[in-house]
Amino acid sequence: MSDLHPLLAFRWSPRAFDPQDRLADQEVDSLLEAARWAPSAGNAQPWRFALGHRQDEAWKRILVALPDDDQRWARHASALLLGAHRGDDPERAAYDLGQAVAHLTVQATALGLHVRQVSRFDRDGIAVELDLPADVRPAVVAAVGRLGDPYALPPDLLTLETGLRRRRPLPELLLS
Repeated sequence: MSDLHPLLAFRWSPRAFDPQDRLADQEVDSLLEAARWAPSAGNAQPWRFALGHRQDEAWKRILVALPDDDQRWARHASALLLGAHRGDDPERAAYDLGQAVAHLTVQATALGLHVRQVSRFDRDGIAVELDLPADVRPAVVAAVGRLGDPYALPPDLLTLETGLRRRRPLPELLLS
């Protein structure tokens, strides 16, 4: 492997979150600042976030929008963060949101936290539950927290959690 920064090399998206952990206000501020400073086309900064801490009303509303399979593990995350975007160019805004969430994810790694993203969820339902403005498009839910005990997961998730991480070889990613 080439010389990859440890924050990128050791980033991991677990399903096992510590159900007792709570994020400190400074950690949350740091994550959101990292997202805020992400690059965006024309400096539009089209991303918007809704943050819920474990068991508060926003967290519950975000959690119920997730598929049942994802709720099994996401319910242990310290925070659930809805990432959404707005603007006249939804494709570009979605790309920019992706940059912001990537920055947040790297910052989380630097803080000893983990992030697992979910892109399949009830977008219409979450927009209603969180009373989002009509021009705000939900795109991703990020579960954030500290690593928990993988053996507390159901057997099917334990197998996924403890398997080897794999990435496609670089030549497969290059278009000829």
